[in-house]
Amino acid sequence: MARRIRQHVNPLKLGYVEGMEPALRLHAGRRVEVELGCAHADFLFERAAEDPTPLYVGVEIRAEMVRRVNERAARLGVESVRAVFGNVNADLPRLFPTASVARFYLNFPDPWFKKRHHKRRVLNPELARTLVAALEPRGEVFFQTDVFDLALDAMEVLEREPALENVLRAWAFERASPFAARSRRERQSERKERRVWRLRYRRVA
Repeated sequence: MARRIRQHVNPLKLGYVEGMEPALRLHAGRRVEVELGCAHADFLFERAAEDPTPLYVGVEIRAEMVRRVNERAARLGVESVRAVFGNVNADLPRLFPTASVARFYLNFPDPWFKKRHHKRRVLNPELARTLVAALEPRGEVFFQTDVFDLALDAMEVLEREPALENVLRAWAFERASPFAARSRRERQSERKERRVWRLRYRRVA
């Protein structure tokens, strides 16, 4: 019987802040796109099929998922996708040097519905500043969710970060995904005809 993988992890728990794997060695001169909380990395594998040129990196806090993603990439011969074990709230500066990432994806992060748990939501002002530091000039942050409250929360964080600008206009959602790739949760939302709220921001010069 396959071992069950824990679906929800408290990112603030001390055990997930210490003892991460060594820093990722990025391919020199290669475009890098990063999915935060990649889970099965379906989105990254589809992005790699769409455009195999960049290096696609999934950051995931569940070590078993990291192992499965990397085994899948090896089995399929997809050398442009890899997963790394890390805590989004603590490890990004170590994993990604300044101005090294072309795009960050946050696909359907855990909404943490209860108000007392909102502090666990992945996108907050501190993380926004961390993403800006890692982004190349004109690099992007792409966020999507099927939970409207979470979308509004994320929009407020991104709109108030002075180094980011909405690709469309201030306080505007993307009507459709600019990418052919779909995450597993995204496909589920489409099948159930749930609206997906999408945001795309660019690092200003």
